[in-house]
Amino acid sequence: MSIASIVVVFVLSWWFCFFLALPFGVSRTENPQSGHDGGAPLRPRIGRKAIYATFGGAVMTLGICYVVMADLISFHTG
Repeated sequence: MSIASIVVVFVLSWWFCFFLALPFGVSRTENPQSGHDGGAPLRPRIGRKAIYATFGGAVMTLGICYVVMADLISFHTG
């Protein structure tokens, strides 16, 4: 795999893990004020979720690179 392919796989894996982590630990406001969304989380903890997504994306990228480089799944034609 080229460096560009690895970067693309990491970015896609990172976003997958980030969207997967978003609903974890969400608690809503019981009595929202007027003009506030009732479904908005009290503390979204986006930074923590981004860190988790980075580790998850790295693990997924390593796994995908291993599968491709070990020729378990081949993308070569011919």
